[in-house]
Amino acid sequence: MRKFKTESKKLLDLMINSIYTNKEIFLRELISNASDAVDKLNFMSLTDDNMHVDQKDLAIRVSFDKDARTITVSDNGIGMTAEELERNLGTIAHSGSEEFKAENAESQGDAIDIIGQFGVGFYSAFMVAKRVRVVSRAYGSDEANVWESDGLEGYTIEPGERADHGTDVILTLRDDEPGHDGEPGENYSHYLSEWALKDLIRRYSNYVRYPIQMMVTKSRQKPKPEDAGDDYKPEYEDYEELETINSMTPIWKKRQSDVEQSDYNEFYKSTFHDFEDPARTISFHAEGALEYDALLFIPARAPFDLYSKDYEKGLALYSSNVMIMEKCADLLPDYYNFVRGVVDSADVSLNISRETLQHDRQLHAIARRVEKRITSELESMRDDDREAYEKFFENFGRGLKYGIYASYGAKASELADLLLFWSAKEQKMVTLREYVEAMPEGQKAIYYAAGDDRDRLAKMPVVTGVLGRGFDVLLCTQDVDEFTFQAMREYVARDCPKVYEDDAAREAAEKAVADGAEPETEDRHLELKNVATGDLDLASEDEKKEAEETTKEHGDLFDAMKEALGDHVEKVAVSARLGEGDTPACITTEGPLSLEMEKVLKRGPEGEVEGMPKAVRVLELNGKSPVFAKLVAAQEAGDADKVKLYAGLLYDQALLVEGLLPEDPVAFAKNVCELM
Repeated sequence: MRKFKTESKKLLDLMINSIYTNKEIFLRELISNASDAVDKLNFMSLTDDNMHVDQKDLAIRVSFDKDARTITVSDNGIGMTAEELERNLGTIAHSGSEEFKAENAESQGDAIDIIGQFGVGFYSAFMVAKRVRVVSRAYGSDEANVWESDGLEGYTIEPGERADHGTDVILTLRDDEPGHDGEPGENYSHYLSEWALKDLIRRYSNYVRYPIQMMVTKSRQKPKPEDAGDDYKPEYEDYEELETINSMTPIWKKRQSDVEQSDYNEFYKSTFHDFEDPARTISFHAEGALEYDALLFIPARAPFDLYSKDYEKGLALYSSNVMIMEKCADLLPDYYNFVRGVVDSADVSLNISRETLQHDRQLHAIARRVEKRITSELESMRDDDREAYEKFFENFGRGLKYGIYASYGAKASELADLLLFWSAKEQKMVTLREYVEAMPEGQKAIYYAAGDDRDRLAKMPVVTGVLGRGFDVLLCTQDVDEFTFQAMREYVARDCPKVYEDDAAREAAEKAVADGAEPETEDRHLELKNVATGDLDLASEDEKKEAEETTKEHGDLFDAMKEALGDHVEKVAVSARLGEGDTPACITTEGPLSLEMEKVLKRGPEGEVEGMPKAVRVLELNGKSPVFAKLVAAQEAGDADKVKLYAGLLYDQALLVEGLLPEDPVAFAKNVCELM
C-alpha cells in the first residue's frame, strides 16, 4: 500500500468532514469529473487526425448494485494511465483537468467545457463510501489499472482489466448508522435506488453536455393470450431500458413557460454558489439583428465581498452553449455589479480575445438591453412587492447611489426613481417620486439631512424647523447619500399633475377633464437642499425682516463673537430658520461642502492630509432664545470675557448636536465648569 503523505491525510480529512456539508453532492462531483474525461477525449479527437471518436457514443453511465452496496459512475472518456492515477488521485488537490485546460488554453475553442477538478471533488465520494475503486484505461493503451483506497491511510495501484478506454469509479457505500441522543442517523442505503440516483442527477447535473444514462425499470402490459376469455385481466411485466436522465439542454435555452422556478433556483444556487434562492429571476430571448438568450438573477443577499476591491462583477458569456468568459464585466454597469447570470449569443465570435470584447459593438448592444431589463425588473419589484424591494435596497442600494455619483449625475434619470430614503414625516422608506407626490402646495424643493444616525438627525434643530413648517425631510445615513444628491443637483419628477398659477386656469382644466379630456401633466424640476446648508428660503417675509433687524441692531455682539471664534466660523448671524423653542444656536454651512461631507472626507485615506477642504461654517443664533438675551446683556454690560465664553460654548454645543466633537474638548469642559 502506498501511504498518503501527512499533509495529504489532513487535507483528505478536511475534504471529507469539513468542506462538504451536503453528502448527496458526491454524485454531482463524480459526474462532473466523468464529463471532463469525455470532454478531453472529444477535444483530442478534434485536434488529432489519427484519433477516431464517434461523438454520438460519448456518454456517462450510472448504475448501482443493491446487494453489493455499490454505485458505479462510468465514462468512455480519455482514461488514465498508472502514472496519471498516481498524480491525480494520489496527490490530493492536484487537478489534472486544470492542467489540461492550461496546456490547451490557446486552442481549446468550443471543443472543451471542463466542469470539475478530478482529484478534489473526487474525494467527496468518501463522505458516503467506505471504499472507492477506480478502474481506468487510457485511450490508445492496451492496459488498465486499478486505484483503490479506503480514504484513511493510503491507496494501491495495480494492473486491472477494462474492455475499452474510459474510467469506472466504484463506490462501496458505508453501513447505515443509527441515530443517537435524539440526532438522526445516516441512511446511506437511500442512495441505492433508481429513484434517488435519478433525482440527484436531475437536481445537480441536468445540464451536463453529455448523456447521463441509467438502466431504469419500466412496466409494460403483456400481450393478451389468444385463448384468453372475456374475463381476462391485463397482466404487466417489468423490464429494464437504458435511459438518458439529464436534459443536456441549458436551462437558459428553454422557454420560460417550460421551467419551474424551483429549477431556476437550483441552477442559480449550484452555479453561483449561493445558499439562498434568488430574489428575482429574469429570463428573456432577443431576436432580430442580434440574437441571444439571457438568464439573470438578483441575489437575495449581498455577497460578503461585494464592496471589496477583490470583487469581480460580470455575467458568464457563452456562444452556442460554450463559455467564452466566466465573468464578462462589460455586460454589466458597476451599479448592477450584484447581478449574476448567463448571456448566450451565437453572434459573439468564439475567437474573440478579451481586449476585443471590451470594444465589441454587439456586446455593448447586449449590455444596454440587459441593463434595461434589470431596471425594469427592479421597478416592478418596487411597485408590486415593496417589502421585497426594501430588503433588496438594504443590500444593494449603496451601489445604485454610487452609480449616480460616479457618473457625475449622468445616470440620475435611470437610477433616481430606484432610490429609497427614510421620511421623517411618514416614518418609512419612500422614493423621491413618493416624496414629491406628498409635498404640500407651494413646496419648491426636496429637503434632506445627512448624518450617521437617523434618530439623532430627526432631533436636529435644522430638521425639526423644516418639519414644523409642514415640509418633509429625508434622513440620509449612508456616507454616499449627500455626494449622490450633490451629483444629481435636482430631481426631475416626470409626468406630474400640472400645477396651475391661478384659480381660473385650474378650474378650466378641471372642467376639461370632466368633459373627457386627459389631465394635463408636466415635468417638475426640484432642487435637492440640505437643511443644514445655505438659505432654505422657508421663512416668511416677516421672519426674514425680523432676523435682519435683530442682526443689524446687535452688530457689535456678532462682531465680538466672530472675533472670539476666529477662523472656526465664517460669520455669526441671527437665524430665520429657528423658531420658538429651546434651541439657542445651530451650525449651518455655506457653499457645496457640508459638515457631513467634511466628516466623510476625513474618514478617507487622505483625511489627515494638510489642506483638505473644510466646510464654511456659520453660527446661527435663535433671536428668541433666553440665551440670546443673556448674550445681549453681557455685550451691553461690556463683559467681553463672558461674551467670549458664551460664544465658545454655543459653538461647541452646536458641534455636538451635529455629531462632531468640539475642536478643543478640554477647553469645552473647562468652560462648562466655569459657567457652573
